[in-house]
Formats: sequence, C-alpha cells, structure tokens
Amino acid sequence: MSQSKHTEARELMCSGALLFFSHGQQNSAADLSMLVLESLEKAEVEVAADLLENLAKLFSLMDPNSPERVAFVSRALKWSSGGSGKLGHPRLHQLLALTLWKEQNYCESRYHFLHSADGEGCAHMLVEYSTSRGFRSEVDMFVAQAVLQFLCLKNKSSASVVFTTYTQKHPSIENGPPFVQPLLNFIWFLLLAVDGGKLTVFTVLCEQYQPSLRRDPMYNEPGGPRPQHHVPSPSLGSHVNFDLHRGRDLCSPSSESGFYEPRRATTFERLPSRSNCKNTQMAVVCPCDVSSTLRLVLDGAEAAPGNLLSSLMGASEQEGEDSQDDSSPIELD
Repeated sequence: MSQSKHTEARELMCSGALLFFSHGQQNSAADLSMLVLESLEKAEVEVAADLLENLAKLFSLMDPNSPERVAFVSRALKWSSGGSGKLGHPRLHQLLALTLWKEQNYCESRYHFLHSADGEGCAHMLVEYSTSRGFRSEVDMFVAQAVLQFLCLKNKSSASVVFTTYTQKHPSIENGPPFVQPLLNFIWFLLLAVDGGKLTVFTVLCEQYQPSLRRDPMYNEPGGPRPQHHVPSPSLGSHVNFDLHRGRDLCSPSSESGFYEPRRATTFERLPSRSNCKNTQMAVVCPCDVSSTLRLVLDGAEAAPGNLLSSLMGASEQEGEDSQDDSSPIELD
C-alpha cells in the first residue's frame, strides 16, 4: 500500500475511533486505535508532532483500567522511540504525563514526566501529589526523589528546574535557599556539586546529611535489591542501592482490583518495575544506583568552588539528629 493510502486509512481509523469513544463504545474504539498504531508501524512513518498529539488523544479517551490502554501506550512509546529517546519520544511522555495527572494517577504521571523535558510540569504535579497524598513532614522527600531520578537519567537541567519550581510553589516550603528542611539543603548542594564539584564534595554531603538520608528505611535495607553490576562508591546510607529497575514506587496492590494504586507516601519512592506495576512500558530506566551514577558525574566534573566545602559544613546537620520535624532555619557560614 502506498504512503498516501496509509495516511488516508489512518485518518479514517482515527476519526472512527474518536466517534466510537464519543458514544461510549470502548472496545471498538480501542481496536481502531490499535489499527492506527499498526498503520504507523507498517508504513514506517516518521515521528511528527501531530501524530503524537493524536496518539495522546486516543490514550486520554481510553478506560484507565482497560488492558487495551496498557498495550496501546506500550506500543505507542515503542514506535515513537524511532525519533528521539530510547524509551519513547519526550513529547509523547509529556502528553501522557499530563493526561495521567488529570486522572490523579500520580505514580504513572511521574514516570512519564521523568522521561519528558517538562521539568516545570513535573514540579507542579509533585506539589499537588504532595499536598493531596503525602504528609506535611514529607514535602522535602517528594522533590528529593524526583531530582535524584532525573540525575540518574543524566538530565541535570530538568533536575534543577524541578527543584527550583517545587520549592517556590509548594505552600509548606519557606523561601530559600537555605531551607528549613535539611534534605532540601542537601539537594541544593548536590545540584551545585554536579555542576562543578568533585566526588569528595558528594562524599562530604552524604556524611553531613546522614540523619536526613536515613529517614527512609529503603536506604538502609541490607538485603535490598542491588544492581547486577554494582560499582562500589560513597553511598547515601550504609546500604544504599537506589535501584531504579527493581525498586518500588508509591504504589501498593489493591486487594479489590489487583492493580497498583497510590497510597500514603513513604517517599524516596522508586520507579515501578515490570514485576509490580500494571503498566509494562515501565521497563528498565537506569542500570545503576544513584550513588554510582553521581560518582561518574562528579568524577568528571571540574574542581569544586573553594568555599563550597566550608559552606557544606556550615549547613550540615548535627550527628544523630533527626531533622524530620526540625523547624529551625539552617545557617550557613
């Protein structure tokens, strides 16, 4: 079939799917949506903005709990990876994230935001996620986790945008830096270290902020999952192995539906893997843990500014102090 015939047939199927959706015929609409994807695959159509918009539109109209939706998004991301992005086109990820955000499916929305270039949108979603599902004492953990994951994906610009926007927009965070929450100061210094620091700076950061880093038990699981090729490095805790492949997200199994649904947050949450999430497109994101990744980043960076280490020491926590409920400001030298 010629390219023009494929285009004509695809437009007809897309219109038909939208018509079926408007009349509540989910099964027929889903079948036509899959045929639209099949046409894109067989004709080897190049990724284009309008096609991504159409796929996202079809996705948004599908029943959130239908297995067809899972198959559709997985296949759509695979097709879009032919353009840019090994795990799918960033624009498609952004559109999917926005749809899932509207559905208040924060777990999966966050996953797609991580693979988009929309750091600002991710931050706004995390603010809503934190205020609606988390505790006040966990406001720092939501953004800390997102920043670490962006850094693992070697997306420093989005990590900085997420941190800046989140800390400015969250109603429970006072203006900074420096911040009242030591964990936010840790992330702030970490972003500075990634831009122009060395591994020694990262080591000092981890040592000085141990009380905050120990707040989440996942960082201290001696028998927790480890990457297949573990690289010894300074860790965020005594047994830190932030494994994004086999880790767990802020999702827990629902006894009624069998699906993973959001629960109250115990953050520094991890990305879902194929084994514990209903959406199979959430595959391996990063083959190494956070500390190993940051070691590689920091090792190749330029020397740290001369006053950074002294600033770290001035902003660090006292040994053994649990700063989770600390309301006193952090003072810097």
